[in-house]
Amino acid sequence: MTASQPLTPELRAWIIEQASAGVSADRVFKAMCDAGWNADVAESAMESVLTEHLAQLQASKESPVVAASQPAAPSRPLPEPSLGQSPSTIDVGDREVSVLLALQHPRVVVFGNLLSDEECDAIIAAAEPRMQRSLTVETQTGGEEVNADRTSDGMFFQREETPAVAALERRIAKLVNWPENHGEGLQVLHYRPGAEYKPHYDYFDPTQPGTPTILKRGGQRLATLVIYLNNPQAGGGTSFPDVGLEVAPRRGNAVFFSYSAPDPATKSLHGGSPVIAGEKWIATKWLREGEFK
Repeated sequence: MTASQPLTPELRAWIIEQASAGVSADRVFKAMCDAGWNADVAESAMESVLTEHLAQLQASKESPVVAASQPAAPSRPLPEPSLGQSPSTIDVGDREVSVLLALQHPRVVVFGNLLSDEECDAIIAAAEPRMQRSLTVETQTGGEEVNADRTSDGMFFQREETPAVAALERRIAKLVNWPENHGEGLQVLHYRPGAEYKPHYDYFDPTQPGTPTILKRGGQRLATLVIYLNNPQAGGGTSFPDVGLEVAPRRGNAVFFSYSAPDPATKSLHGGSPVIAGEKWIATKWLREGEFK
């Protein structure tokens, strides 16, 4: 973009979306400047769009824009297990999945018995020959990069690539009430002793210039499911530093967490704790707002 470009409907909608999601004005302003807008033009565009939007909200007696320091209320559907009646298990068609723990903020649910031992072995066996050093999303360009914070090996399956993967994807869709095609391909990760993934967020930062490229393939990430494929001898849990929670890795179990907005207020900061002894195998499923292609 350049300073001479008009304020398009797409840019107007983007500014409103960021504000409604709780992204601070400073971060939106920085993203526009990074994208090539003149600072004065960017400031004027934000002021005119948000002033008009707030006037419309007040006229219709809707809620004001959510402050960046508050967890944004979901403005769109989110993946969510059916826990309204506090069930101890959820029927996913071909097995009963146990509900072991549930938190509201951050939204975290721990499940048991999502996979059998045989299915865990089958996924590991299919993934092992294809393992390479894990990459992370490069938010400046929308590509991928090696990141020193992530010291694991990994690979991705195509959707329904093997019978075990297809069965797991069907279960996940029923478990969290989300379409199968609204998820990325299953990623398998292998952590050796000392390997870890330092605390991070899974959503794509809307202020980064590479994010629009990433979002073309299915929109924003909304939720994550980490499935444990083996039992490390020690360490290797999934930590949530903002709330002092660590989920122990137990074969066949999984931890689900969602994030209603791409903002730290969701308290979805999480990490893979270092493996102290043995090794850790997990499978990760990221769920998107739209069809992932």
